[in-house]
Amino acid sequence: METITWNDFEKVQIRVGTVLKAVNFEKAKNPAYQLEIDFGPELGVKRSSAQITRLYQPEELAGRQVVAVVNFPVKQIANFFSECLVLGVVGDDQQIVLLQPDRPVKNGHRIA
Repeated sequence: METITWNDFEKVQIRVGTVLKAVNFEKAKNPAYQLEIDFGPELGVKRSSAQITRLYQPEELAGRQVVAVVNFPVKQIANFFSECLVLGVVGDDQQIVLLQPDRPVKNGHRIA
């Protein structure tokens, strides 16, 4: 495993946000949802594509806090522009389990 410096880590903006909306991403190659996530007044609402359809339903995602990298460049996926990367744990079965704070926190707070 390659090591990184503290300065490398500080460049990565990992923030907490609340999912406002999740819908099926019909044009994605792999099953995914289009998410709208509120990262608070500083960052606003960002969109993301997330391949989490096997463990989560759209209606259970709304209102859930998630952890995401918010300073990647925008990535176009089919006709959708993903503005952040929602983080999760990849299990032995390759299923993604979302990362989230164990208590509610303000949207936009940084992971340290």
